[in-house]
Amino acid sequence: MSVLLELGIIAAYLVVTLLIGVVAYRATERTAEDYYLAGRNIGTVVLLFTTFATLLSAFTFFGGPNIAYGAGPEWILVMGLMDGVLFAILWYVVGYKQWLIGRRQGYMTLGEMLGDRFGSQRLRGLVAAISLFWLFPYVMLQQKGAGTAIQALTGGAVPFWVGAGGITVFMILYVVVAGMQGVAWTDTVQGLFMLTMVWAAVAWVLAAVGGPSAATASLPAEFKALGGAAAPGAPYSPAFVVSSAVNIAFGVAMFPQINQRFFVARSKRVLKRTFSLWPVLVVLLFVPAFMLGAWAKGLGVTVPENGNVLPVLLASYTPVWFAALVTAGAMAAMMSSSDSMLLSGSSYLTRDIYRPFVNPDASDRREDAVARVGVVVFASAAFVASLWAPGSLIQIGDTAFGGFAQLALPVLVALYWTGTTRWGILAGVVGSQAFYLASVFLAQVPSLVFGGWNASLLGMVLGLVLTVVFSALTTAGPAEDVSVYFEGLRAD
Repeated sequence: MSVLLELGIIAAYLVVTLLIGVVAYRATERTAEDYYLAGRNIGTVVLLFTTFATLLSAFTFFGGPNIAYGAGPEWILVMGLMDGVLFAILWYVVGYKQWLIGRRQGYMTLGEMLGDRFGSQRLRGLVAAISLFWLFPYVMLQQKGAGTAIQALTGGAVPFWVGAGGITVFMILYVVVAGMQGVAWTDTVQGLFMLTMVWAAVAWVLAAVGGPSAATASLPAEFKALGGAAAPGAPYSPAFVVSSAVNIAFGVAMFPQINQRFFVARSKRVLKRTFSLWPVLVVLLFVPAFMLGAWAKGLGVTVPENGNVLPVLLASYTPVWFAALVTAGAMAAMMSSSDSMLLSGSSYLTRDIYRPFVNPDASDRREDAVARVGVVVFASAAFVASLWAPGSLIQIGDTAFGGFAQLALPVLVALYWTGTTRWGILAGVVGSQAFYLASVFLAQVPSLVFGGWNASLLGMVLGLVLTVVFSALTTAGPAEDVSVYFEGLRAD
């Protein structure tokens, strides 16, 4: 009976989400701009929560608490404070400039914006291909998280592949129907639901164990014994903290589903209000989620190998129906990330690869059909890969963040330096990606360098140097148009 109750609660939540998508579908015009960018007419509250819900995924609800469980609550410093602030700064530095350019030129994707500026379809396709390559493991992460969460909640009655497969089918159906308008609306509902449930979980667990003092009492000795923050060579070394914070913040700015949101704000005021409120909202979610993971260690909660601490903690200290609601909140996090990833991925596929290289004369109807088929194929392939994916949620997420982070500095240089040339940005993008891929897949290239710094940071520096040096050594071609980024850009 308890399994049926748990699944019934999750199913009811999914149905409500789908109904919101259907309503949004009826309000959406049949244009690419409306489908992908909601007509560039999103206000402050919806933009804040759609970005919030899109970013805070399985990595936040399961990977983050798992890190706090294993190494201590200082992970809040990496994600909650440093990345809350770092990404807000990048939102202004990258996002505001992109918004100005996109509004004036009508761009919908990062590849489209770069390809037009440098007169290069190859650059446009390259950026899209790189983005889709790194998006794949992050979509897989959401499916992996959903499968393990439902499996843990039901005590194994629902196997991993059924949970992950069911969520995949739902995501495909939802994205094909809803578009950005529906995604943004449901993200707002899901974001509020996430915040409510995680704080309710904190209150319930603390009430069950005797309050914050009782929950925290065993933490210092516990994590010192593990080689945590108080011990030499701890996981929270300066190299680890800075590497992780920079990797995640710069990677997030280049995520297709986040980067595309730089184009959708209704006005300059909306954009500025949103990134000003961002750090507050991030801390409000990260602090309770990660403290639950840390408290679980002090409370002696045992997590099975490759399992996630949050469902196990809730199963130990809260009723079945409440644990199911919190798991539904985690589902909200995963779905709000996945639907945005699939929508953005389809726009990159159709606008930056299909139209320029396969069928330049494709009708809007044809492009729409390709986009929807692409969603099905991409999500299905990620689901199959999740069944055999090696590594934890943490490793998968961290790898994807690093891949996207390699794009950030070449893009920043292009946005603000008139001397950037096509060969410069191509060298920066290709060189940094090649180095990072080598650090991930080749044993000869270490993933940690110079005493514990993540190799992705070295790749980012390499991308910056290559962009500047090759731009200084080459001349802009006749198709390159510097005015796209530097003339006629005005706010409201």
